Amino acid sequence: MTQQEQMLTGQIYDSGDATLLALRQKARKLSQDYNNLADGDPKRASIIADLIPNMGTECEIQGPIAWDYGRFTTIGNQVFINYNFTALDCAPITIGDNVLIGPNVSLLTPMHPLRYQQRNIQARPDGSLYSLEYAKPITIEKNCWLAGNVTVIGGITIGEGSVIGAGSVVTRDIPANSLAVGNPCRVIREITADDDLEMPEIF
Repeated sequence: MTQQEQMLTGQIYDSGDATLLALRQKARKLSQDYNNLADGDPKRASIIADLIPNMGTECEIQGPIAWDYGRFTTIGNQVFINYNFTALDCAPITIGDNVLIGPNVSLLTPMHPLRYQQRNIQARPDGSLYSLEYAKPITIEKNCWLAGNVTVIGGITIGEGSVIGAGSVVTRDIPANSLAVGNPCRVIREITADDDLEMPEIF
């Protein structure tokens, strides 16, 4: 089994593996190229398609962005991602249709050993170095809104239609149609039809 296969299946892997390193370098270069272009520049479309091949239609990604791999993220249709988005997709990240993501949001799948004896860079008998970590997937189901400065850690599913309040750190699964806030993020209440806004006649 390759280090990439171990990474994507939640097993311990060497993050310094040459193949993984090359993929990260490509993703970082594409992210940087995207960030250096003005909003609306047509070149952005080809860059983001190369970075995120599994992306739906009518998506808007503001930038700046930072992706570990990009190829291990799946984005649905009509997704909006605001400024300063970070996605460390060492495990698969899945973002459903019609998701809104506010500024400074981070989706962080990597996990590191708690004991520094396993977490620190180590040397093999031949003198080569390695660094161990593992990763857990993140799923954001359709019709969710993650407000500004939200952090989601690995292993989390945010259920369909939920809203995560600004500044929250999501450390546990959030059920569908929930309003959840805080650090650690907790469900405050269910979102219901009573939350409908009165719309002006022009709509």
